[in-house]
Amino acid sequence: MLTKSGISDYSVNCYVGCLHNCVYCYARYMSKFTNHCEAWGQFLDVKVNAADVLAREVKRKPTGKIFFSSACDGWQPAERKYELTRRCLKIATDAGFPIRALSKSNLIERDIDIFAASVDATFGCTITTLDESLRRRIEIAASSSEARLKALEKAKSAGVRTWAFCGPLLPELTDSRRNIEAVISRLADADVDSIIVDKLNFRSGVYESIISMLGRFYPELIPKYHRLFSNRQEYDEYAYKLRVRVKEVAACSGLNGKLEVIIG
Repeated sequence: MLTKSGISDYSVNCYVGCLHNCVYCYARYMSKFTNHCEAWGQFLDVKVNAADVLAREVKRKPTGKIFFSSACDGWQPAERKYELTRRCLKIATDAGFPIRALSKSNLIERDIDIFAASVDATFGCTITTLDESLRRRIEIAASSSEARLKALEKAKSAGVRTWAFCGPLLPELTDSRRNIEAVISRLADADVDSIIVDKLNFRSGVYESIISMLGRFYPELIPKYHRLFSNRQEYDEYAYKLRVRVKEVAACSGLNGKLEVIIG
């Protein structure tokens, strides 16, 4: 259960697959290891003994930071039934492991009591747009952006450190100055402690997934995405301009001290 991770010392994933079915999900590379015939976002495996395994591992592995979760959403709908992430979160915090969590589900607010009792825990939600019609097309079965923002506010009110991940920003959809300003302004109102903004990375299977969505809703954008995917120079120029745009918005919002831009 305690898996070495590039974004933390460890990650914990209580599920294989994620039924939120976000079109840009980077974890879809996991499909090649699962033997599922269903497309990514259409299947879920439940690690029913996850808590038992983790309870053993925290006793014999070095203490380190744990990210919940890197290859699934630990608070996706099945978690309401199985409560595996909640149990693992409690085991990890009781053992003194620092926690950093990220979710697209407001179910994460159920576990604010565990975050608040931890000596080192950070509560996070992904927020990419406040436009719900767009949000439903790109983050299909996730909670609404406003529900996630309210979860961040509840955690903050409970004395928990909070953060938001604004990414990936999608070209011509969520990367406009107007969208970025709206998201950053709302996060400022929620008084989050830190914000990370990232561009879209065309990882394995991601391009095909997004092109499929564009074909249904925004076919006029397909040529733009094709150019960005196939032309490294154009992609780098796009990333540079996006980084400048985000930094300008952050400066106008007075949030430079809270903002980390990992674009380009």
